[in-house]
Amino acid sequence: MNRREIVLASIVHVLGARPNFVKAAPVIEALAARGARQAVVHTGQHYDERMSDVFFRELGLPEPDVNLGVGSGSHAVQTAALMTGLEQEFIGRSPGLVIVYGDVNSTIAAALVAAKLGIPVAHVEAGLRSFDMTMPEEVNRRLTDQLSDLCLVTSPEAIGHLADEGVDVARCHLVGNPMIDTLLKNLDTFDTDAVRAAHGLPDRYVLATLHRPANVDSPDTAAVLVKNVHGVADMVEVVIPVHPRGRANLLAAGLDDHDGVHVLEPLGYIDFLAAVRGAAAVVTDSGGLQEETTILGVPCLTVRPNTERPITITHGTNRLVGFDELVPRTRAALEEGARGTTRTPPLWDGAAGPRCAEVIMEFLGD
Repeated sequence: MNRREIVLASIVHVLGARPNFVKAAPVIEALAARGARQAVVHTGQHYDERMSDVFFRELGLPEPDVNLGVGSGSHAVQTAALMTGLEQEFIGRSPGLVIVYGDVNSTIAAALVAAKLGIPVAHVEAGLRSFDMTMPEEVNRRLTDQLSDLCLVTSPEAIGHLADEGVDVARCHLVGNPMIDTLLKNLDTFDTDAVRAAHGLPDRYVLATLHRPANVDSPDTAAVLVKNVHGVADMVEVVIPVHPRGRANLLAAGLDDHDGVHVLEPLGYIDFLAAVRGAAAVVTDSGGLQEETTILGVPCLTVRPNTERPITITHGTNRLVGFDELVPRTRAALEEGARGTTRTPPLWDGAAGPRCAEVIMEFLGD
């Protein structure tokens, strides 16, 4: 465990995986501008340098006050290790508020520990629902919201979900999407030509990211997915930075056996969004990428039966597809070209971080 000297802080941010870092950066910056005393606890849930450290550097996040170094493991093993480490940190730091982000195991672990210690919890990105309880993320976000004193909401429908589950609407605040703050702040740095040159990418390509358990954990399912990715590669070259999760099954299924498939290591935030910005279309099962393509105007095919971000369909470029639909839907997206966005989701304007900070400071009485 890497640790700096413990400094008492009124706010502790718990970050564990790359989507958390992108969401947290504008919130931490806005709270710092208001003079908040903050500490950052990195759980080490994403422990690979390419999945973690590079994001801190590129997003201007403060060096974590501690890295618990939890690493990978089954849900039970990882969550238990997270709770043990976080309990020690919260007792030592005695914060007035713990802020958690998104829906990863670090999020629910921190919420559980804080609630049992009587420490208030704020959940950034509260209320999103896929209504698919087979997804570990759905379990995490539902339970986190029940434990949270502040539910900071990114899209209007989420408030309805929370109300339906008995969450007091007085705890719910529509603040917008801090992930979009980060995207807009860095938009001028997304240099597609530089990334294309650095990684030998073709002039026209589809970018793919695939890591959801339902898609990659079963060798048989991964093989069907790879077959359809190869079908896309028959039309247009496919660039796929491969997430550590599912890498073995995807490669065993022959992902890189097609000449039109370019398998890359995970990319940092700037390079990845530059590659997304230059793509003819995106094929993904990621949650955050559905949001980012909505703002960038890139056609997005989400390989899932559901999404906790339906606003990316009604207001953006996103479409849900099954395995058997992937090739024809990608062909249609390529023929149609970039649709742009006809409407921007409410408050996805680059100012979610300051709105989060305002709600948080008012809650703390500062």
